[in-house]
Amino acid sequence: MTGPIDLAARSLRTETTAPFRERLHEQAAFLREQLDAGRLETADFAIGLEMEVYAVGAGDDGHALATIPADFFGVDDRISKELGLHNAEINTDPVALRPGGFERQSTAAATGLERGREAIGDDRTLVTDAMWTIPPARGSDAYLSAHETRDGLTIATHMRSNPRYYAIDNEVLDLTDGAVPLDVPGVSRSFPSILFESLATSIQPHLQIPDVGAFPAYFNAAIRTLGPVLALSTNAPFMPPDLYDDGIDPWDLLEETPHELRIAVFEQSVNHSEHPKVRVPDDIATTADGIDRVVADDLYAPFLADWANGHDDETFSAQFPEFEHKRGTYWRWVRAVIGGDPVPEAGDERSIRLEYRPLPTQPTVADNISLQALTAGLLLGLVDAEHPVTELPWTDARDSFYAAAEDGLGADLQWVDADGERTTDSETIFAEVFEYARRGLAVQGFADSRIDEVLGPIEARWTQQSTPSQWKRETVRRRLADGATLERAIREMQREYVRHSQRTDSFAEWLD
Repeated sequence: MTGPIDLAARSLRTETTAPFRERLHEQAAFLREQLDAGRLETADFAIGLEMEVYAVGAGDDGHALATIPADFFGVDDRISKELGLHNAEINTDPVALRPGGFERQSTAAATGLERGREAIGDDRTLVTDAMWTIPPARGSDAYLSAHETRDGLTIATHMRSNPRYYAIDNEVLDLTDGAVPLDVPGVSRSFPSILFESLATSIQPHLQIPDVGAFPAYFNAAIRTLGPVLALSTNAPFMPPDLYDDGIDPWDLLEETPHELRIAVFEQSVNHSEHPKVRVPDDIATTADGIDRVVADDLYAPFLADWANGHDDETFSAQFPEFEHKRGTYWRWVRAVIGGDPVPEAGDERSIRLEYRPLPTQPTVADNISLQALTAGLLLGLVDAEHPVTELPWTDARDSFYAAAEDGLGADLQWVDADGERTTDSETIFAEVFEYARRGLAVQGFADSRIDEVLGPIEARWTQQSTPSQWKRETVRRRLADGATLERAIREMQREYVRHSQRTDSFAEWLD
């Protein structure tokens, strides 16, 4: 059996590129044929969710980052591996976007999380959070930088053993001369690996679009919603304190640090080729553009399907494995995904869905499901109403997204309202965000009372003008005012966050 290091080395060889590109173009042509023939049409909208978590030591005096043993991942087929040894991802099976759908999503996410916490042992637990900040005993830099050289490749010690991860890591290291830079307020350093991307965790809601011809309308609307939706969900304002530069003023840091560091961390970890791979995507004019963009994207670490052991030739996705691999490194903040699992009453595995990628993991399952509902409902509502939001210039939508990452609910956002008027008024913007999210869910048959219930945890943030990132900043500010050092303030905040996240139903309860 070929090991992960050998496979990574094969990926990076020059002779792999030509056959990979040939297969990629053949498979893209196949997908365009499927699209033109109407074979990606489905019966209804459907939703799914990926929810990333990380492990820490258990107990009120612990909560330092911890690793997850490899045998843990057999406990539940909903739990899969991620980049770092401390990371895991909980996946929900897709369901039709109909009454009862969010209950099934919530049950799946909660059950996966509960089983994971039971299986990981009494000395560790899984945390629903967007960025770990209490480092392991060896320290954050030592943990993220530990590596060895094997067969000419750099192998990060705390990266999950996976040929794809190893190959991407070495692709980036080759582009950066062996040192991947990270530059955010208070932190200016470099690492011998992309592993610092595993500082951050996220959720990715998926929305299956039944009418493939309408896909561009949903995709382009999604780009315009990135700013407001991210502003409601920010949850990563701090790095582990031992990564901050020596002599940093904690009060200056409070003023300068973004509300959502995940955006910068992910972009800086892998954006080192000619064309940035992690960014807000351009608008699309046709559904086929979603295929062509993947083909044209800068190539990182190609893999050939016949290298895999036990390759399954029966599924739809198995007919385009090289395209799927390339799509897996097409890291736009919104992207199209073709294929997937059959969804009862909503279609088979031949489908196209929109993956909404910039959202940080939220404090509780209810918060994550509420954000999923907001995203799906908002996109359906905007398109159903033929709302003119896509008249907002793409550059303004992009700028709103990065403004939200920087300033959260206080960001200078831009929008086109229902009357077609440009506005920067937050009251107008968020009133429409929730109005059209309600409309989209109502169109799918949800009762008003259920819509209020599922959107409630996120809507409360606007009503009370607070998000998890704001709570974290204010908690650290109070600790500093009481005389704590920056390191102690962040550690105490993080312990309180973990306690609240495991003992409350939603973040809204923290604000009472």
